[in-house]
Amino acid sequence: MSDEASLLAANAAYYRAFVAADLDGMAAIWGDDEVCCIHPGWPPIFGREQVLASYRDILRNPMQEPVLRRSERALICGSEGRVVCMEMVGQSALVATNGFRLVDGAWRLVHHQASPLMVQSEPPPPPPRSLH
Repeated sequence: MSDEASLLAANAAYYRAFVAADLDGMAAIWGDDEVCCIHPGWPPIFGREQVLASYRDILRNPMQEPVLRRSERALICGSEGRVVCMEMVGQSALVATNGFRLVDGAWRLVHHQASPLMVQSEPPPPPPRSLH
């Protein structure tokens, strides 16, 4: 499997754990050191224990809608990789960056950040015409 394919597989594992509300699966994908996470509207969370605690709270929420990934793009530089993708949460669109580090041959998540994406339903109006 190519580096890009294995990175995208690790990213897919993150979203599978999210959709399945699988905290053990979520813990398996996260790295051990120097991790951080920024959920939409939340302050930054640092450290593996604190990050996993945030996911435990999210995954236990019975109102949590599935988080589905779309339009992934992998970027790799040595032992660091990022996946930029869209997240669909119900009718809301988010843009996410998932940062991975290659540890003992496996991509481990070390950074996740998602934020709302403004989606225009109609094209903007044309600029006003000048009479001069």
